Amino acid sequence: MTLVDLTRRVESGMPTYPGDPPVSVEPHAEFDTDGYRVSHLELGSHTGTHVDAPAHTEPNGRTLDTYSVEDLRFTAHVVECRHIGANGFVTPDAIPSELSKDVDFLVFRTGWEDEWGTDRMTDHPALAPETGRVCADRGVSVGIDALSPDPTGGDGIPVHHAVLGSGNVIVENLCGLQALPADRPVDLFVMPLRVDADGAPARAVAEV
Repeated sequence: MTLVDLTRRVESGMPTYPGDPPVSVEPHAEFDTDGYRVSHLELGSHTGTHVDAPAHTEPNGRTLDTYSVEDLRFTAHVVECRHIGANGFVTPDAIPSELSKDVDFLVFRTGWEDEWGTDRMTDHPALAPETGRVCADRGVSVGIDALSPDPTGGDGIPVHHAVLGSGNVIVENLCGLQALPADRPVDLFVMPLRVDADGAPARAVAEV
């Protein structure tokens, strides 16, 4: 088995969702002056590779601190949709009709991780509203290699409401998905900060 890191590096000035807080990683204490090192972090709860908890969009939704580590270990299946293109929609027929009964997470591989930090970053493919409803009905969480499973800057966030409203989670800004197979499930570990919040950066690792 090989462990594959699917996580964006957190660093000052990194891309964020439009309107979200900027990211700063600055020294608070340094070896030369203090004899040790401490960093001061400023960032939003949806920085880089992160988990959206239901509390992100649902008034009575769960916060991240209520999830056990077992809740955040998934059997994931990659949905290949790199052919969709800019501002396109992933329709329900992209989801394989036959999935292992153990699959509880769908990773939508759009290829948009290559547009990270470019002017095209916000033009990513998104899930059609009905695709979000299918995911909710199947009881699966959702991951994507883009800013959001909903269109960035679009009208409404129906996929968020469907998936998070069903009590599942969304993981955004995954990377390194080219290393994952599309013909069989993989074990996926997504470990965010344990915080009473709507979301948090996470280390996402797949076991292939």
